[in-house]
Amino acid sequence: MSSIFMRFPDGKAKALTLSYDDDTCANIKLIEIMHQYGLKGTFNLNSGLYAKEEPENMRGTLTEKMTTDALKDSGQEVAVHAYTHPFLEQLPENLTAYEILKDRENLEKQFGTIVRGMAYPFGTFNDVVIDIARKCGIVYSRTVRSTLDFSIPEDWMRLDPTCHHSHPELMKLAHKFTQDKPNRAPYLFYLWGHAYEFNNNDNWNVIEEFAAYIGGRDDVWYATNIEIYDYIDAYKKLQFSVDAKIIRNPTGQDLWLDMGGQTYMVGSGKVLKL
Repeated sequence: MSSIFMRFPDGKAKALTLSYDDDTCANIKLIEIMHQYGLKGTFNLNSGLYAKEEPENMRGTLTEKMTTDALKDSGQEVAVHAYTHPFLEQLPENLTAYEILKDRENLEKQFGTIVRGMAYPFGTFNDVVIDIARKCGIVYSRTVRSTLDFSIPEDWMRLDPTCHHSHPELMKLAHKFTQDKPNRAPYLFYLWGHAYEFNNNDNWNVIEEFAAYIGGRDDVWYATNIEIYDYIDAYKKLQFSVDAKIIRNPTGQDLWLDMGGQTYMVGSGKVLKL
């Protein structure tokens, strides 16, 4: 039996996603840059902290309407960042649950969608927070700990990104990601940050250079956090015969794999016989 490795949609061996936090006005410009270069990602929002009035000079926090206008039907994901952005692990358990559920409920009403993702406020959490988040319907939650690699997450409730956009090796990692040709496990480049940092540091060129370099590549799947989670979750449901010559896909989406250096697609609800 040959080695078997997951592949992303259309047999691609690489995926890229972004994750940006808070209800900042700078999200609007970041979304425009992402659209320009075909990037996708997730915006983690605090629905209890929207501005009451439109901010002057597009600095500060967005109103609920401005956030809705920027993100609804944009192709980007919205996710929980807690209702008021507290240190969740410091709260009584019932208030931790409230912060997560209230934010999730508000975002679902605001965007007319099901919200299942999250990023920990301040990047802090413990096992109790993880357990509560799971019980609140959260399936993944991002940390702020850089891996500096492209490994597929093993624990989605402790989802470590590749790096923050300010990391000094950002473009070195981007070059490695684009130039390498994975022949085993696939690559996932996961970038995170806060869009307001580009205003504060007057360095929008950082994300513009990154996006221009890494966007628009035929061998990369550009996806939101939840799209990647759902694809990998579906892939894990593939059923194999003992000799791996019969593969059944019981899920609702087409799935790809590499077996012995050859790429195969197993259609939704289909059986592949080799």
